Amino acid sequence: MPISLFHSMKKDGPLKAVFLNCTLKQGPEVSNTEALCNLLIQRLKHHEPDIDCEIIRVVDYNIKPGVSNDEGDGDQWPLILDKIKRCNIIIPAMPIWMGVRSSIMQRVIERLDGSTKTVLCEDTGQFPLYGSVVGCVVTGNEDGSHNCVANTIANLLHFGATAPPNTDLYWVGDAGPGASFIEAGGALSPYVRRNAELTAINLLHIAKVLQQNPFTISIKQHNKKMMERNKIKMQAMQKAMAFMKEHMPD
Repeated sequence: MPISLFHSMKKDGPLKAVFLNCTLKQGPEVSNTEALCNLLIQRLKHHEPDIDCEIIRVVDYNIKPGVSNDEGDGDQWPLILDKIKRCNIIIPAMPIWMGVRSSIMQRVIERLDGSTKTVLCEDTGQFPLYGSVVGCVVTGNEDGSHNCVANTIANLLHFGATAPPNTDLYWVGDAGPGASFIEAGGALSPYVRRNAELTAINLLHIAKVLQQNPFTISIKQHNKKMMERNKIKMQAMQKAMAFMKEHMPD
């Protein structure tokens, strides 16, 4: 059974974790979301000292709207996508904004959708996120953390990532204006610290499993069968439409 070329990128050397910080603040402005990312990085390195962790502040890049892998004219998404293709662990990190994930996070999801259509392993048809594990980091002063986690992890599952249990790390402060994660001492929260530990341990565990045990499914083969079925479906629909046009009363 052929093995995905993306597994070849991920199977050797130390684990690589990419954090996509989808704060709305441009650098070097202080990011509460990044502060929570750093807490998770601390715990990852505690359990796996050789892990390579990188935080990408997405808003500092020129990421054009679209659903392809390169929208041209200075689009910098390909730079980020290249890092994502090689990561064992991907952590989308976001603030809650108006009860939902930030617009930057939404754009990342829209651009990642392109990876399931054109950046495929030639032999298996697998997507780049096959073999990568996913967790979530969320900060905010209003409710919505579970909504952000649920939608984002579901999206990444659709794109091929694997979600271990208890890998949602979030902090939510008082409703309305008030102290955010750093000012409120969110890193000292017993619940946050426990969740950071669970997230780190479970991400590392499944990332190591996938390094040694790649997915063998051939999406290419199943896509071929789907297209054959679609042809039959289209033929049936054309016949049904022709019959309805001929026999439908006024």
